[in-house]
Amino acid sequence: MTNVALVALACGLIIGLGAIGACIGIAIMGGKYLEASARQPELMNELQTKMFVLAGLIDAAFLIGVGIAMMFAFANPFVG
Repeated sequence: MTNVALVALACGLIIGLGAIGACIGIAIMGGKYLEASARQPELMNELQTKMFVLAGLIDAAFLIGVGIAMMFAFANPFVG
């Protein structure tokens, strides 16, 4: 395998594993939000605000991974 093929494989892994991790994280967080709001409905607005902030942070981590993968794909430092 050439360096270009390995970089393409690495970019696919970065994006794929990041997407799986983000989806699992948001799903677990959403489930815990529903459990918490069912136990204490009076805290639903505060919990919803915190949930959206955390969803943004989880998604931001995935998008940083996508940015790094795009950097390697289009401005590959390993290709001489």
